Amino acid sequence: MTQDRTWRRSSYSNGTEHGECVEVSLAHEALVRDSKNAGGDVLAFSVPAWQSLIRLATACS
Repeated sequence: MTQDRTWRRSSYSNGTEHGECVEVSLAHEALVRDSKNAGGDVLAFSVPAWQSLIRLATACS
């Protein structure tokens, strides 16, 4: 499921290759994973849920 996806690292990473951050893949749904454990668990969000999360995060920053 996650191997054929394109992943993008968070811009909030500390700037190092192995920094503490998350990656997101946006396709039919939003998948989020720990960049240090790419083969580990993945959180899945529907498109409306992801948009709400981003809207809330943007409003709080």
